[in-house]
Amino acid sequence: MRKSVPLSSVYQLLEPGPVVMVTASCDGKDNVMTLSWHMMIDFEPPVLGCVISNRNYTFDMIKKTKECVINIPTADLIKKVVGIGNISGKKINKFKKFDLLKESGEKVQVPLLSECYSSLECKVIDMTMALKYNIFILQVVKAWIRPRKKRALMIHHCGKGKFVIDGKIVKLLSKKK
Repeated sequence: MRKSVPLSSVYQLLEPGPVVMVTASCDGKDNVMTLSWHMMIDFEPPVLGCVISNRNYTFDMIKKTKECVINIPTADLIKKVVGIGNISGKKINKFKKFDLLKESGEKVQVPLLSECYSSLECKVIDMTMALKYNIFILQVVKAWIRPRKKRALMIHHCGKGKFVIDGKIVKLLSKKK
């Protein structure tokens, strides 16, 4: 038996990967936002697609500077991740409010989040879909990892305030190309 799902809930079925925190910087002001709508597009060099609503303060910052950092938090940061996602940085300094530690980027003029497991410095390489679909195409120009833990547990958004934390790893053989 099958059950019809409202089209407004489709995103909950296709959750793409871990929740990330995007940092941006423009005109001397830094911002951070929570994001779960992203996808890999190419592998070498790594190219990502990110959906950032044009109603978000970060949208205009990235549009203007053409750079950002994708920071990948671990499950222990879930309260900060959700809190950051629930307010705008237009009038509130989220770095102060959530006591976030910053590091300088090497290839971009955008802060990296020290608490996150990984940070990907990105340059916008295509904005043709940004105005119509809010999709930025980003190339990762520098990648960092902070291996403080043997295996970092990631956060996945399931919609409507529900999250899943990574679980058991299953390893199966695959053909190498």
